[in-house]
Amino acid sequence: MTVINIQHLTKDYGNNKGIFDISFGIEEGEVFGFLGPNGAGKTTTIRHLLGFIKPQSGKSTILNLDCWNQSKEIQKHLGYLPAEIAFPENMTGTELISHAANMRGLRDMTKAQQLIEMFELDPSARIKRMSKGMKQKVGIVCAFMHDPHVLILDEPTTGLDPLMQSVFVKLIHKEKQKGKCILMSSHLFEEIEGTCDSLAMIKHGRLISVMNEQDFKQFDKTTFKIKFQKLHDFQSIQEEGFIISEIQKDSLQVMVEIEDNQINELIRSLSKRDVTSFHEMKNSLEEYFMNFYKGEKHDHV
Repeated sequence: MTVINIQHLTKDYGNNKGIFDISFGIEEGEVFGFLGPNGAGKTTTIRHLLGFIKPQSGKSTILNLDCWNQSKEIQKHLGYLPAEIAFPENMTGTELISHAANMRGLRDMTKAQQLIEMFELDPSARIKRMSKGMKQKVGIVCAFMHDPHVLILDEPTTGLDPLMQSVFVKLIHKEKQKGKCILMSSHLFEEIEGTCDSLAMIKHGRLISVMNEQDFKQFDKTTFKIKFQKLHDFQSIQEEGFIISEIQKDSLQVMVEIEDNQINELIRSLSKRDVTSFHEMKNSLEEYFMNFYKGEKHDHV
C-alpha cells in the first residue's frame, strides 16, 4: 500500500526557486531517504505534506487523504520532527511532553516513558537550559510517543552524540518492522544507508535521482584499481572470474569489482602475481551524492 504519494508537485516562487514536478511514493513498512543540500527543496516538499503550503499544481496525499484539504485528519496518524526545533523555553521537558500528549488526547504514556528511558533523557529540566541534543530527544519523544503510522523526520539526529544516533537507528528499524511509513531527511550518509530502503535526491527543486533497494546494492560492492608488473599477470587476472569494470592495457591496469565476501579470494589470487599497485576506490552513497553537487552554490528554497 502506498502511504505517502506525491504526484507532479510544483510550487514556483519565481527566479527558479521552489519545487518543480516532484513525484515519488512511499510504501507501508518503507523507510525513504530524502537527500539534498540546504535549500534544495526538501523542507518545501515536507511542508506540502504537512498541509502548511498549498500546491501550485500537482497533489500530495497521505493515507489517501489530501494533504492540503484534509490535513487535520492526517495529523491524527502523523509524527513529525522538524529540522529546527523551537519549543517554549520556560516549559520543562516533562511539561512539554505532557502538553503534546494532551493536545493529541493521548492517555497512555507508556511509549513516551519507554522513549525517555531509551534515549537516557532527563525531561525535568527547563527547555532553555537544555542542550541541542536534549531538545532533540524531547522532539523524538513527541514525534513517536503516540505510535503514529506515518513519520516525517527532518534531520532527526541533529545534535545527538554517536551513541544516541545508534539508538535512533535501532528505533527506526523497530518502527519499520511494525509497518510504519517513514520519510527521513538526513545529511548523514551512514544513517541513510543503515536505515533506508529507497531514497530521492533533490537539486534546485527537482528530483535528480530516485533509488530503490536494488539500486542500493551497488554500495555493498568494493572496486579496486590494480596495476601489474607483467603482461601475463595482467591478462590472467581477467580469467579468474572477477567482475572487471575497466581495462587499461597500456598501463597493465584493471578495475576489479567484488562483493565484500570475495576479498580473501581476490587477495589469494593477487598473491600469485607481481602487483605494482593496489588501491581501493570509493563506491559509497556519499560519493554518488557528491558527484551531483560538486562546485554547486545552493541558495534555493
